[in-house]
Amino acid sequence: MQQITRAALRGARKFFGLALALSLAACAGPNANLPPAPTSAAIENYSYVIGAGDTLNIIVARNPELSMAVPVRPDGKISAPLVDEMLAQGKTSVQVARELEEQLKKYVRDPVVTVVVTNIVGSYSEQVRVVGEAARPQFLPYRQKMTLLDVMIAVGGLTDFAAGNKATILRTTEGNKQYSVRLKDLIKGGDISANVEMRPGDVLIIPQSLF
Repeated sequence: MQQITRAALRGARKFFGLALALSLAACAGPNANLPPAPTSAAIENYSYVIGAGDTLNIIVARNPELSMAVPVRPDGKISAPLVDEMLAQGKTSVQVARELEEQLKKYVRDPVVTVVVTNIVGSYSEQVRVVGEAARPQFLPYRQKMTLLDVMIAVGGLTDFAAGNKATILRTTEGNKQYSVRLKDLIKGGDISANVEMRPGDVLIIPQSLF
């Protein structure tokens, strides 16, 4: 019985020692082993890429009967008047407009098509995802020059349990490279130097503080 008690005590010491180490790590400053996220990260000449769930407002000049709003189906395709179906996912609105013009040439003389993306959902490559200790974890459609502060306003800030200065950005456009960010300094300390630009496909990971 005494041996069991000693073993239990040793196990308890190890457990609480590990818990204390993790707690200290969670409450420490930014991840020392990760580079800080670059302040400027926006992609020059960025063009939005259509994804499933988006809505496309198709406008055919001089042919209002062919103009309408159509959803991009889960398979990435659209259907429109005189066009049974066409792949839209992974293309820009300009590319879709030119392809629609090619298909409509069979029925309309010199068609001029404009495509406007509305109700934006976007493919994973065009989203910024927020996981962990945000007030409202979610995915957001990327916007050119979108910043970390824009993202945090959209998700309602940090929870009371967030280890904000241990947060990281997983950048899929750079082969899942990770960067450290200082959310606590930015949100609660008002340190604007902690604000950085996001990229499409970024995943913001906010860990929980253990105390």
